[in-house]
Amino acid sequence: MKQKPNLPFWSLWNLSFGFFGVQIAYALQSANISRIFATLGADPHNLSYFWILPPLMGILVQPIVGTLSDKTWTRFGRRIPYLFVGALVAVLVMCLLPNSGSFGLTICAALVFGLIALMFLDTSINMAMQPFKMLVGDMVNEEQKTKAYGIQSFLCNAGSVVGYVFPYVFAFVGISNVAAKGVIPDSVIWSFYIGAAILILCVIYTTLKVKEWNPKEYLEYNPLPEQKEEKANWITLLKNAPSTFWKVGLVQFFCWVAFMYMWTYTAGTIADTVWNTTDTASKDYQDAGDWVGILFAVQAIGSVVWAAVLTQFKNAKLAYSLSLVLGGIGFAMVPFIHDQYLLFVPFVLIGCAWAAMLAMPFALVTNALQGYGHMGAYLGLFNGTICVPQIIAAILGGTILTLIGSVQSSMMLVAGISLFIGAACVTVIKTKK
Repeated sequence: MKQKPNLPFWSLWNLSFGFFGVQIAYALQSANISRIFATLGADPHNLSYFWILPPLMGILVQPIVGTLSDKTWTRFGRRIPYLFVGALVAVLVMCLLPNSGSFGLTICAALVFGLIALMFLDTSINMAMQPFKMLVGDMVNEEQKTKAYGIQSFLCNAGSVVGYVFPYVFAFVGISNVAAKGVIPDSVIWSFYIGAAILILCVIYTTLKVKEWNPKEYLEYNPLPEQKEEKANWITLLKNAPSTFWKVGLVQFFCWVAFMYMWTYTAGTIADTVWNTTDTASKDYQDAGDWVGILFAVQAIGSVVWAAVLTQFKNAKLAYSLSLVLGGIGFAMVPFIHDQYLLFVPFVLIGCAWAAMLAMPFALVTNALQGYGHMGAYLGLFNGTICVPQIIAAILGGTILTLIGSVQSSMMLVAGISLFIGAACVTVIKTKK
């Protein structure tokens, strides 16, 4: 078996560039879904339930995409056809979702329409996102894999910054940030339109620039699995997964619970603690929603900076756990800060945790999976360590909110505690020297 060659920087860049556009779509969803459904008329205690479908679609779609793409060989590539189709569907749904309140529907009907659109949006985003991780696993050698995922992390955060700030920027240049009760403001609608355009352009770029190996070339550079791939089902793969797969998954559980509550409750938290309003039809609430995008952008910028710092650590486990502790501190600070600009500090710290979550788990797991085969299927299954925690957190969100006094800002404390637990769990991971 041949050693995978070192790839030049721009080849590594091109492998992941489409991820920039995918992440813009994901950022728009993350920063605005709670705002959209609250504007449509959803009760705060029910907000987390609207977040069940996205991770549920992820846990269903990504293993399917991984498994099917493992067996797909076309003249357009092995993974690329899936990301291209996913991007096309995402573009269509991004034009529909923010218009949920503009079709003259009742509150209930608008919420149902929005929920169905959200389901298709997250399904298509997951379909477009997963192939980028698998392209790195297929074509990048062990020496460059951390660098490749680092580039992917940078593009992910850069795309996040763009997606997060769109509503604020559009409102700043004069696009309306207020609308009739139950209708999404034009600043948000146009953010989704422009994000959709950038997404498809970025995916087209990757499709044109990346040439995947054909079956013969692939087998020259990748080890044959110990078992025949056609006989392995998902249960068998999970039974045979290396221990690192499960230990990293344990850390992932607590990390993604924390960020699920950040996405769900930050809009209500900032509106209450900084703008002193809970009226979703008010201009103050929509202004707070725009500022949430700015805070998430600050988090993404902090992630980019911290990702560079992480490469200087010789002890990967120390870097991982320290990042999560810093993020936990950031979450714990949020409820006690009432100045919109001082909130930059905790969100920079939260960005430290996000940087580690993006880069380290997949690097650890793909290294542990060498020789196991079924790389796409395994990475799709590993996505369950992202999706399952979010589903559990979404199901329990309304109950936890009630138990802590129905104060949305207190959910930030819950998120902080979850990250502290995740940091402690890093100690059980064993890494190869």
